[in-house]
Amino acid sequence: MNLHLTDQIRMPDHTLRRDIIGLCRSVGKPVLKLSAKDYIDHGLERWIQVYGSAALVNIAVFNELQHTITGWPGGKPNADDSFRPERAFPYPKRVVVFSPHPDDDVISMGGTVRRLVQQGHEVHIAYETSGNIAVGDEEVSRFMHFINGFNQLFADGADTVITDSYRKIKETLAAKQPGEPDTQTVRTLKGLIRRGEARLACAYNRIPTERIHFLDLPFYESGTVEKLPMTERDILPVQDLLERIRPHQIYVAADLADPHGTHRKCTDAVLAALDEERRRGADWLTDCRVWMYRGAWAEWEVADIEMCVPMSPEELREKRNAILRHQSQMESAPFLGNDERLFWQRAEDRNRTLAERYDELGLACYEAMEAFVEYHF
Repeated sequence: MNLHLTDQIRMPDHTLRRDIIGLCRSVGKPVLKLSAKDYIDHGLERWIQVYGSAALVNIAVFNELQHTITGWPGGKPNADDSFRPERAFPYPKRVVVFSPHPDDDVISMGGTVRRLVQQGHEVHIAYETSGNIAVGDEEVSRFMHFINGFNQLFADGADTVITDSYRKIKETLAAKQPGEPDTQTVRTLKGLIRRGEARLACAYNRIPTERIHFLDLPFYESGTVEKLPMTERDILPVQDLLERIRPHQIYVAADLADPHGTHRKCTDAVLAALDEERRRGADWLTDCRVWMYRGAWAEWEVADIEMCVPMSPEELREKRNAILRHQSQMESAPFLGNDERLFWQRAEDRNRTLAERYDELGLACYEAMEAFVEYHF
């Protein structure tokens, strides 16, 4: 079983698009305003020879880029899909969004998730890891204070399980040294906090509880930033979920710049599961497409993008509201990195910047955009 399939991810060969986008940036013009002189001055006259004129090259690239933009990420039913990123049928589609941590779904593609739900698709969110090490100790204390207070108010403090646990956990946190790993009990509580936040965000996006899946892949449960090696035990839960849902669309993180490596391992687990399904001849794969997204750390190059979902100002605000349900990942999150922006700020800046890139090329001007590249397996 190949456990490192992310090494095989290759970007699409959009040479023409890449050359012309680079030319636009060099001369500061949108696609449709490029002249023959611009092509010749920058050594790209070969494209004029292929297409016959600069204007025809411009139109070809403009149409390519235009066809990446869609307000129907699950495909538009009863519409000609010849030039759309996604096929019209089947409709509605069964969709699985794999989220490495319990907030990557809304950070990376929250607008698209909401659009898929609104357009009637059966959307499942699969959280691959517990995300427990990214919860600060103060979050545990806050929830324990609430539980203890609830017990005092409504059970007269009679529940010894709560009172004893409260005391022990409080003592554990007080005695914890800087950099010391959490106990299994504390890690479990931190994972529970993140599950609750994920459920709140899903509820905001109108995803029912039965379509929320917590896989808790074993490689993550080392208790430290350094993760365990990925094994078949990490792949089987993913494969089992795919066999049960038999999706028509899969969204997977390809944010391989994640500094702690969790995203890469999570992506490897999904791609390995798909590879195993292909080996066993799973018939549902013939009608399934896999779309790769990026998250808080990087964005696709415009030349690579094959589906781009626009957002209005209201839709961007709704995406932010879903991200804010993950309260433990705001100011107190341990792994924000060197970037001082919060995750919702990073997401909004990235989505707005992408929309600006399309605008600079002469495409429609949107408030924000989320981008995807198709993975071929």
